[in-house]
Amino acid sequence: MPPEPDAELALRTRKRVTRRLIPFLMFLYLLAYLDRTNLGVAKLSMQADLGFSDAVIGFGAGIYFLGYLLLDIPGSLIVERWSARKWIARIMFSWGIVAALMGLLGTRIFHDFHLTTQFYSLRLLLGITEAGFFPGVIVYISHWYRPQDRARAKGYFMVATPIAVALGVPATRWILDTIHWAGLASWRWVFILEGVLPFLMGFVALHYLTDRPNAAAWLPAGEKQWLMAQLQADADIKTAAHRVSVRDALRNPQTFLLIALYFLVVTGHQALIFFLPSITDSMKTMPHLIQTTGASLPYICSAFGITLNGIWTQRTGKLRWHTAIPILATSCSLGVIVFAHSPGWFTIIMFCLAGFTAQAYLPAFWTIPTTLLGKSAAATAVGLICLGNLGGFVGPWLFGYLKTLTGTYNTGILALAGCMLVSGLLATQIRIPHTESL
Repeated sequence: MPPEPDAELALRTRKRVTRRLIPFLMFLYLLAYLDRTNLGVAKLSMQADLGFSDAVIGFGAGIYFLGYLLLDIPGSLIVERWSARKWIARIMFSWGIVAALMGLLGTRIFHDFHLTTQFYSLRLLLGITEAGFFPGVIVYISHWYRPQDRARAKGYFMVATPIAVALGVPATRWILDTIHWAGLASWRWVFILEGVLPFLMGFVALHYLTDRPNAAAWLPAGEKQWLMAQLQADADIKTAAHRVSVRDALRNPQTFLLIALYFLVVTGHQALIFFLPSITDSMKTMPHLIQTTGASLPYICSAFGITLNGIWTQRTGKLRWHTAIPILATSCSLGVIVFAHSPGWFTIIMFCLAGFTAQAYLPAFWTIPTTLLGKSAAATAVGLICLGNLGGFVGPWLFGYLKTLTGTYNTGILALAGCMLVSGLLATQIRIPHTESL
């Protein structure tokens, strides 16, 4: 890398880019995650209306990720080679429409299809329409931040995940409890209202986002030149090391290690997100307010975990351990919940500890692909790693199946702890060239 220029210029540039991009991207990701996970709350009412079992709901929650896989790699390459701004706007238009259509399940608009077919088809289509958003943003951030700055930036962006759950669960529950407009069931309004907003934000994204620094009219000339020089220097290093082509990503064994690791951690985490409202709702001895708070409080803790680990990762540069340790800690917390057989308060506390660590790995983990690789290789690696989102299908389905089979949540929680344990052990095997962060 070239010698560090005026530190004040560097700091000013990073702050300006962060203020411009990160809050907006966070809000978009919050909407995406809300529409992905609101089924976990809506099901508390829609199951009675539609007659769906936990196994059907769990399969529907998971089939979203089968659709999500289809455009992960193309989506990340489109952002690298074409336009992040246009691609993200297209995604928001289409996913908003499909999310709102979930509110019309069982109505005349779908009268030719069996009810479960409608449900599975819309969840699959929701995954297809949203596919490419997350990997696209990960690649997009690498267009604006140096490798050593990306962990913190991605940490800020990924805080949207627990915020979406922490705020989304109470907001969705409020809609479920209070909105009955036009004679429609409240669970239908959950999907309709939470689908309209991303559709509208697609128009905003189209005009607000800028593809690359050289096109940023809002960036002063001196700051723009500094940032472009820094990014070009990083690109030159990866080009010299032959780490920029699609083939380079496919030949790197670390890519496939990261896929396996991500598959296991997503299996555990997505099942936990989806069924946590049901787990807390089953604590009948606890007040209703505590049950609702218990479903969202772990994700408030998770927001702190992601932020702190992102900042700490930037300071130490040890990507491997800032990925592995949080995942292993989550496995331990979930295991304690199963084996302690303790009352509701203790369980909620342990879920909060699990929440604090469950997603703290994200900033370090998603900095690894763009640290190892550059350009099309990095975009391809990000897309390939997102294949691990198949765990989002396996996790909810497996958890729902185990609950239906055993009648208890403990077996499912133990399975999630096992997935996290193996994922954390795989993370300890991550290897990055000695010239980069370890």
